[in-house]
Amino acid sequence: MEITAALLENVGEDFTLAQVTLADPAPDEVVIEIAGVGLCHTDIAVQHGHLPFQLPGVVGHEGSGTVVAVGTDVTKVAVGDRVAASFNSCGECAPCRSGKPAYCADFMARNFGGTRPDGSAIIQRDGDTIGGFFFGQSSFATHAIARERNVVQIADGVDITLAGPLGCGIQTGAGAVMNSLACSAGSALLITGGGSVGLSGVLGAVVREVATIIVVEPLAARRELALSVGATHVVDPADGPIAEQVRAILPEGVDYALDTTAALPVLREVIASLAQHGTLGMVGVPADPTSELALGLMEIQVRGLTFKGIVEGDSDPDRFIPELVDLHLQGKFPFDKLVTTMPFIKINDAIAAQARGEAVKVVLVHE
Repeated sequence: MEITAALLENVGEDFTLAQVTLADPAPDEVVIEIAGVGLCHTDIAVQHGHLPFQLPGVVGHEGSGTVVAVGTDVTKVAVGDRVAASFNSCGECAPCRSGKPAYCADFMARNFGGTRPDGSAIIQRDGDTIGGFFFGQSSFATHAIARERNVVQIADGVDITLAGPLGCGIQTGAGAVMNSLACSAGSALLITGGGSVGLSGVLGAVVREVATIIVVEPLAARRELALSVGATHVVDPADGPIAEQVRAILPEGVDYALDTTAALPVLREVIASLAQHGTLGMVGVPADPTSELALGLMEIQVRGLTFKGIVEGDSDPDRFIPELVDLHLQGKFPFDKLVTTMPFIKINDAIAAQARGEAVKVVLVHE
């Protein structure tokens, strides 16, 4: 199938629209006509060379749309079904078998390998293999191939063009609070960063009936949005040390913290904001992995804190995405308030707008 994709030729360059060839689906794969695809920090990390991926290549990993073809072994979905695509996993390792596919032993190869596990190409240009199957989808395109395993049906009543971020950013933030940290009703939570992941964490905290939800965010518009979706307090880091501002709200500190920044100065403040025996969850990726030693491991040990690394919000997409959809349909999880739509052909403008903080979660739509 000939499709149009936003192609990344080299690190540091803009995306360019190109005609490429999409392979036929393998027996366990489906072809999705993409209605909308979220713009995620992970896509931009590849663009800037911070994550490994075969270039030239097609990224995009928050796609949603309609199934237009299925492989011979597919039974989970059928042509015409509305789906969102999530991350890829093997389904065979111990974490996958135990319902923790986000910790798949083959996660990196399955999501960043650029081809199917057997080396066969998903996307070609002029007969040459280019990077594809990013997170099992490469959905910066008019059509994408995903595995039956990493697509989830989306109920009627949800705008299918907006459903893609449920497969990554939104399930990561919400899942971090609802699954990974399992924040208890009446507790206190600090979230650093008011982007789509952090604000999805706010939505999850409201569902969990967290009593105090504090969001740290430098942009005023995002602080206002945080309050509108359920945060009880917002903190501007320019007003003084974060820990001092948090403890002015709660002198004993917060029970849980979710960091989306992975910035060492912020993490120091987060640790200082935790109550005794508090729990820190981090979803951000450190820009300098060598800085981990500076996190104050002795303080974590002596104070009995729990540090929890989190991937994809500990989500099993087959269970968790329908749960979020159901909550949305009940009016309890208004993730659409986080979304700004822009035309797919304006992908580079969208990246710039999101970087300037003019949008929390951009979804690129085909017009």
